[in-house]
Amino acid sequence: MDVIFNCPKCDQELAVDSSGAGTEITCPSCGEAIVIPGSESPAARPAVEPAQAEVPGALPVNPIASSAAAKVEMHLKVPVRSAPSESLIEKPLAPLEVAAKDTDKKLRVKTIRHTDCIEVGHDRFDEMVGKFLEKVGESSIVTITPINYTNLDIGTQKLMTEYGVLIVYRG
Repeated sequence: MDVIFNCPKCDQELAVDSSGAGTEITCPSCGEAIVIPGSESPAARPAVEPAQAEVPGALPVNPIASSAAAKVEMHLKVPVRSAPSESLIEKPLAPLEVAAKDTDKKLRVKTIRHTDCIEVGHDRFDEMVGKFLEKVGESSIVTITPINYTNLDIGTQKLMTEYGVLIVYRG
């Protein structure tokens, strides 16, 4: 049989096996040290009303009143907390892409291909890369990476190897 009692500090209702009467426990709600009181025998309730017990084969007026569930006394309370409860599940960190978007200067990528810098037979690759780097500013540049790539030339139907630069910058 369980001993049901309230914590003297936080008024949390606790139920402990009667064999633990007289021992000390800590309240799971507030952490207060509590001595478990002795078991108290609840007042016995009659299972059936006396008038019905005398009549053989008679059904009880209220079947729930004579059920086993009606004989068990439950003293339940919802714990009330003054402080907000703590979260037991941590929120995952934002992915790097989201973190980069939330900053003042976002990370950006610019690819300059050599074939895009040829105008009327003049190679302007160095000039265009230099202008872009001046526009962005040296302090904003994160990395400059040379790239090589292969593409199919439509006119000659040959694979052509080309180059360019990949610039990562804040802007």
